[in-house]
Amino acid sequence: MKTLSAKKMLAMLTLCLIVSMPSFAQHGKYVGGDISLLLAYEQHNSPYLDADNKPISDLITWLKNDCGWNTFRVRLFVNPDKSDPSVCQDLQYAIQLGKRIKDAGAYFMLDYHYSDTWVDATHIQAPAAWKDCTADPKADSVYAYTLRTLQEFIKQGASPDFVQIGNEIMYGFVGIQVHPYNNSNDDWDGYLKVMRAGCNATRELLPNAQIIIHTDRPSNGDYNKFYYSKLIENNVDFDVIGLSYYPFWHGFLSDFKKGLDAIKSQFPQKKIQIVETGYYFQYWPNSGINYNTTTQWPATPLGQYNCMKDLIAFLADYPQVEGLLYWEPEDAGNGDDTDWNVGPTVSGYWTNRGLWSPEASKTGHKPIKCSAGMVHYLLPNFIGVDLSALENNAAETDNKHTKKIMYNGQIMIKKNNQLYSILGAEIK
Repeated sequence: MKTLSAKKMLAMLTLCLIVSMPSFAQHGKYVGGDISLLLAYEQHNSPYLDADNKPISDLITWLKNDCGWNTFRVRLFVNPDKSDPSVCQDLQYAIQLGKRIKDAGAYFMLDYHYSDTWVDATHIQAPAAWKDCTADPKADSVYAYTLRTLQEFIKQGASPDFVQIGNEIMYGFVGIQVHPYNNSNDDWDGYLKVMRAGCNATRELLPNAQIIIHTDRPSNGDYNKFYYSKLIENNVDFDVIGLSYYPFWHGFLSDFKKGLDAIKSQFPQKKIQIVETGYYFQYWPNSGINYNTTTQWPATPLGQYNCMKDLIAFLADYPQVEGLLYWEPEDAGNGDDTDWNVGPTVSGYWTNRGLWSPEASKTGHKPIKCSAGMVHYLLPNFIGVDLSALENNAAETDNKHTKKIMYNGQIMIKKNNQLYSILGAEIK
């Protein structure tokens, strides 16, 4: 029988992976990343390379078809204020990226910020057009804006599968302050009005979409029980508890376990997704973090890899957790590959948490060492890709012995006593 080449064997594995994808969705497992800056990088001539230094013609289709990712998230601002070059996702930008996601056959998660700039636990500002309104007109504006924008997404072939009403909103939404504990200054009546407005508009227009409420205190069980109980008791219609988990802000997995156990116990009827995660591959920050987790996961490519490996193994004990999205895998620094002294750039900062090198290159950004294993094995493994079954299928077809082994922290295929990465590159 004719022996298959490593590339053909890889293609066979990939084909098996693609064929298997619908069943993963049926079992409710979603994996991928927030790729909100991808269009901006493309506009700034920032190509991406695979592990063989070959250009990737379209990152979305490559991640979907070659790597097994099935879900991509995109943020949306009302009128991006451009104070940060990363704040560029207006309606047409988000529609364009959303349509590419849908055309690739992947799931599209739309992240409404309901603001003109970043929103998180410490930034709850409303868009400029609504900032002086009281709760009732804000609720009307949220409802009308959600309805109008979703109609545009649907009209242009970019209907979201998941709709996130607000971004990390445990402490407030469109300028209305609350806390995940009793606080006499909170306006829960106003907060709940605007929340119901966004959720109701989504449900009316997209009854089959899953609505996500996203918070960023994953390790605090009491906060999550207080907050999500408020929503449920006051008829906020949502499907998924969305969490951010970054070890350097939220602690080790032992800390995360306390919060996740509480959510699992208190809300067994709700699905859970980790809609943001990530870890440093270099330059551990000297400030702006809450935990030094480098004792377990150094700020190195292998440390980044092992952090995600441990997180995925940890989540296996929580069947309620059905989604895992990596934050800005496409991050490639400021993105101007021609002259970094000439603006505007894509980003005003380097996160040093992406999966490609931020260093400028006319040929393209190279994958971080170990990121190939993360892209091709770790993240797809979350949705249940059984590599051993795929390899056995390839081995049977090829009539040669093929097996999976670990090499330098990455999953490799051993065939005919030769190691190959999941990308197909031979390991010398």
